Amino acid sequence: MQILVAQKNFLVGDVKGNTDMVLKTISTHASTTENDKQPPQLSTDIIVFPELTLVGYPPEDLLFKEELYKRVEHALEEIRHATELAKLAVVIGHPIIKEGQRYNAISFIAEGKILHQYSKQALPNYSVFDEVRYFSPGHESVVVEYRNTRIGLLICEDIWQEKPVTELQALKPELVLVTNASPFHQGQLARRKQLLTQRAQQFNCPIIYTNLVGGQDELVFDGASMAFDANGHQLMQLGQFVELSAVVELQQGKLLFNSSDNAEILTGEAELYQSLVTGVRDYVQKNGFKGAVIGLSGGIDSALTLAIAVDALGAEQVTAVMMPFKYTSSMSLEDAQTQAKNLGVKYEVISIEPIYDAFMQQMMPLMKGTTADTTEENLQSRCRGVILMAISNKFGQIVLTTGNKSEMAVGYATLYGDMAGGFAVLKDVFKMDVFKLARYCNRQREIIPDRVITRPPSAELSPDQIDEDSLPPYPVLDVILAEYIEKEQSYADIVKLGYDGAVVERVIKLVDINEHKRRQSPPGVRVTARAFGRDHRYPITSAYRKQPLISPKVIKK
Repeated sequence: MQILVAQKNFLVGDVKGNTDMVLKTISTHASTTENDKQPPQLSTDIIVFPELTLVGYPPEDLLFKEELYKRVEHALEEIRHATELAKLAVVIGHPIIKEGQRYNAISFIAEGKILHQYSKQALPNYSVFDEVRYFSPGHESVVVEYRNTRIGLLICEDIWQEKPVTELQALKPELVLVTNASPFHQGQLARRKQLLTQRAQQFNCPIIYTNLVGGQDELVFDGASMAFDANGHQLMQLGQFVELSAVVELQQGKLLFNSSDNAEILTGEAELYQSLVTGVRDYVQKNGFKGAVIGLSGGIDSALTLAIAVDALGAEQVTAVMMPFKYTSSMSLEDAQTQAKNLGVKYEVISIEPIYDAFMQQMMPLMKGTTADTTEENLQSRCRGVILMAISNKFGQIVLTTGNKSEMAVGYATLYGDMAGGFAVLKDVFKMDVFKLARYCNRQREIIPDRVITRPPSAELSPDQIDEDSLPPYPVLDVILAEYIEKEQSYADIVKLGYDGAVVERVIKLVDINEHKRRQSPPGVRVTARAFGRDHRYPITSAYRKQPLISPKVIKK
């Protein structure tokens, strides 16, 4: 038996487009066709698609629309007919309604007949997942008999939970097929491999794990579909962040796959960088933008954002705009121009001085007698935001904002200024990782000028300004932020790690009082296990931050 793992990039809500992709795959790998009775070279017995293939993942409140299920029913009928002609089976994910309840399901459709529809039993309701809002849990484990093989079915979270696994194990499957829409974050692939090794040994039969690939809003799906033998040894590994298909052969209960066809797994900066490229590419293209425009300041964040945008979209679809002011250094002007030339993008220089002066002249009667402060600094940033949004409106290019996770955490960003835009590329990337990724960009040739990476970071909104005038050093700040945001550690817990209590208290306060800014920021690529957005939900109006912090000294051991 030949099983095709179809690692595809589906679009949320596009039932017709997704169905067409499925039908094309079936046609390509058919055992027979209407016009040709001879089996083609790529013939297969079963094609396994990802979770919720027909509607994309996550469909969110589209699942409340009755029309969606009518479209899914029509799509299933088309697929049923295609499998009859092709003489093969498909395992395909989609939502269904039964007895007034919605289910996250997969259909096993074989040669014109729906042999079984299995409903997901374990509905994740944590982190970025809220399937309990939409679906009812299934209650029945199933084994489908097809071509003399007992095939067990599971959907994503099912494989992580003991109850669905043990119930299926009792049915003694000879092969387990798992359909998935498992989003990427750093370290997740290793966790999947460890789990699947254990589950294959537990089932004592092979497992084939098919995962979605591509970007959907802030989520990125890395694919990396896999197959394991009954001993838990990994046989197949498809590439990350790319659409691929591969055939795994089942012979007398054993999986066969040519290990030389396995993809090299990305690690470290390579994996992180490609996740960002995928997120940008799919957000821009799936939403129909003609390209991207970026404010290129001569600093490291905008430099990295520009490099990612070019790799995602191509230089011809990217515009870089330098918007100097009297505080902009000649070094910044030179470095921005050098990088734009290195990458071959369209490059414009638009001074904000006359715009800023016009604003200040109009505001002078109101601001007369006041002392200059961050108001004037923020106005510079907002002038730049207006220019970038005007370019976006005129030419259909999305504005990619350039702020990183460290800045967004502590509010070191300007509402309606450098936060103005459609997609925040580095929103979930800490500053120290920005430095690592910038060096990664230069691994083969200098794309980002070296002094952009080595000079002290600065917003250049006042004379001789550097970030550390306002913030702790980034090596310290990033660790405190990771402990507080991603690990939910308390003030006392972080101080026990050896960090100065006053610094920790200040950072925590900055994080807590800036939720209103983060709530108004554009979506951005999620690359950590705890990103701002879907899995960081805190009230803007809250007295919690006003409560006194508990000192480590008063905590009993």
